[in-house]
Amino acid sequence: MWLQAQKVQAYMVPDSAVTEGWLGFSFLARLCRLCLYTHRRMAITAEDVCLDRVLLIQEGFAVEEVPPENNLQIPGSDVTVQVTSGGASLLVRLPFGSHTQTFLREVRRRCSPGKKDATAADPEQSAAGEVTGAPRLKTANKMVPSSSVPASGPTQGLSTRPCGLRDTLVKSLLKQKESSYTHLQNFRFFVGTYNVNGQSPRGSLRPWLSQDGEPPDIYCVGFQELDLSKEAFFFNDTPKEEEWFKAVTESLHPGAKYAKVKLVRLVGILLLLYVRTELAMNISEVEAETVGTGIMGRMGNKGGVAIRFQFHNSTVCVVNAHLAAHPEEYERRNQEVRDICARMQFHPLEPGCPLLAIKEHDVVLWLGDLNYRLEEQDMERVKKLIQTQDFQALHQHDQLKIQREAKLVFEGFQEGEISFQPTYKYNPGSDDWDDSAECRVPAWCDRILWSGKTVSLLSYQSHMALKNSDHKPVSAIFDVGVKVVDKKSYCKAFEGIVRSLDKMENASIPSVTLSKREFLFKDVKYLQLQVESFTISNGPVPCQFEFISKPNEDAYCKPWLIAKPSKGFLMPDSEVVIALELCVNKSTATALNSGEDKLEDILVLHLDRGKDYFLSVSGNYLPSCFGCPIQTLCYMKEPIREMLPEAIRELTLMPLLTDDAFWEEKPLDVPKELWMMVDLLCRSACHQEGLFQQPGLRPEFEQIRDWLDTGTLDVLGPVASNHSVAEALLLFLESLPEPVVCYKSYRSSLECANSYEMSSQVISMLPKCHQNVFHYLVAFLRELLKHTGKNHLDVNVLAGPNPSSIPEGGQTITAKGNCHNCKRWKQ
Repeated sequence: MWLQAQKVQAYMVPDSAVTEGWLGFSFLARLCRLCLYTHRRMAITAEDVCLDRVLLIQEGFAVEEVPPENNLQIPGSDVTVQVTSGGASLLVRLPFGSHTQTFLREVRRRCSPGKKDATAADPEQSAAGEVTGAPRLKTANKMVPSSSVPASGPTQGLSTRPCGLRDTLVKSLLKQKESSYTHLQNFRFFVGTYNVNGQSPRGSLRPWLSQDGEPPDIYCVGFQELDLSKEAFFFNDTPKEEEWFKAVTESLHPGAKYAKVKLVRLVGILLLLYVRTELAMNISEVEAETVGTGIMGRMGNKGGVAIRFQFHNSTVCVVNAHLAAHPEEYERRNQEVRDICARMQFHPLEPGCPLLAIKEHDVVLWLGDLNYRLEEQDMERVKKLIQTQDFQALHQHDQLKIQREAKLVFEGFQEGEISFQPTYKYNPGSDDWDDSAECRVPAWCDRILWSGKTVSLLSYQSHMALKNSDHKPVSAIFDVGVKVVDKKSYCKAFEGIVRSLDKMENASIPSVTLSKREFLFKDVKYLQLQVESFTISNGPVPCQFEFISKPNEDAYCKPWLIAKPSKGFLMPDSEVVIALELCVNKSTATALNSGEDKLEDILVLHLDRGKDYFLSVSGNYLPSCFGCPIQTLCYMKEPIREMLPEAIRELTLMPLLTDDAFWEEKPLDVPKELWMMVDLLCRSACHQEGLFQQPGLRPEFEQIRDWLDTGTLDVLGPVASNHSVAEALLLFLESLPEPVVCYKSYRSSLECANSYEMSSQVISMLPKCHQNVFHYLVAFLRELLKHTGKNHLDVNVLAGPNPSSIPEGGQTITAKGNCHNCKRWKQ
């Protein structure tokens, strides 16, 4: 059986067309091959994907980089490679980044010269199946430019390949002495944002992109709502990406030539990065990431995309965000900004380096449709202030200004003075304010902010000439002071550091002092993070530390615990704060409820060339209905917190029954906790728009969880948001160790999804308690569908998005998978 070692996204490039697919590297024993898989646009099923061709890694196998037409190779841009094997040839374009790096490293590792990898036993390719020679990778090490740059290299940036303690120390000392071999040089950055409302480009974009006399050095251009179709949302594919990319490329400043560095898109959020061709070789370490914050807090209808790169010796991160709409949702917008900052992490090109967060860059440029509105302003008063151009008075009511001044969002960021009229909402095709039934109050939804000590704003304006959307585009031009390396000074600093290290190195063993070694987590609750911190203080010798796994264990800690950071480097007489984060989730709750696992662990902190330190972690977990089997909850007549641990253990570990004859006491038809949530939604949320599509609030979920676990009220008390109850219901189903449609029946349920009779038969074979829950949930969904005119729900929405897009989706897919039969059961 062939094993898939690595795969990477690839674009097959014949003469004129470009076909998207995947390039996979697989092996069987000592035999290796490259497989190209292609798929049709918006692929849904396995039939939409096909194996296009197979290239055997044999004698004559080669991978060669194809130089661009203008012979301009931009570090960080996509790379075109020619793959040949025997008489077969394949031309593909690979996206630049850590995934491509990993793929190529795996190919080199498996097929390095001197290793006798053979062809596959294909009767048409190798009838004898013999090893005919080792493959050769002509320029595999050049396919993706390395981030390691020697002092005399063409790229004026610094990044040292980490190979051990000494190299890490050299890198740290070079960073400390950076001012001795760099000087600041100003470069002009153009930053633009435009919500295009799903429209295609009409006419030139030069009134927006090229309004200044001096051509920028770097363009950062962002779009939102590129495509509003359902296909773009579900398949993350749209032809409008190419339309707007072409429109931008043709509208860049005519006074200079530009090369595209990177393009990244999440559904309708698109970010483009261009650089002047003569500066292209000073760009390195380009990475792109996306974070969805939309439906269920994860989907890509809202969220952010970002590109980070190194320009000379300065690091820059550009973020394009589209946040939640509606005036009253400013707190959700604040949360989405925090989520993007927390979840947006970039993988460095060099293995072993820590992930990079947005704020760990010298310069951060944040643009997008941030959707902050004006606080409770009368439409006529707003229009009057706009007419008199009293933007300063109007800006006092701007939500973003209010939230920033309260330090609730974008702390550490700056924004230029707003001297232009609100950019939303207009009648498309005109400069007239919205006169639709909604009649939106004008607002500055489209904004550009920045952080960085060397950034100065030159202009900040909107562009009324573009009229094909209900938004107006916004631009900002910055002078950014970038650290440029002086080669001679760098060599001098580097040699001085090496000499001092040679004198400093000795047989000294590193040692540290820990501020705390015992950690107690009290009253831990489901999905409620608890953090304990301690400080590692280093002695006079630099050291590397890392939490290591104990003998016969795969991880350094139990799955409900994590240390941040789990490894690192300490300079002499320095210190670092370590956070131990404990959170019980769906994968760990069941074992803690039953007593099979306890909040007890020993962590081993290892020093490179030093001794080990042992840390004791303990705590108590408050049992929760989240993570309990359906059968267990049906037999629990009392709240779980009022039950003895032995009783909880017995009920949790009992085998799944097909009938109720095993116990004398008759169980509940459905878990009381499930009934409480569904009952509340039936009574108050049938007309709620966006139910199960908009995430709830964390404090409200915690309140609901405690009500369910303690039984302080027979029914749920007042909850501010129906969305929080709906999300609690989804999290409850997600946490079930055995889903409603049991694992052993799940495949057959999918196979029978198009037949009501066969689906009914599958459901009838479920344990009684699971049958009851299934019918109860379907009845609830049917009740919601009766009010579709008000809640705008339909079968497709309730069936949920593509499960593969939901992180940690095993249980979520299964819990929501019960809705695959919604169309049949609707009858």
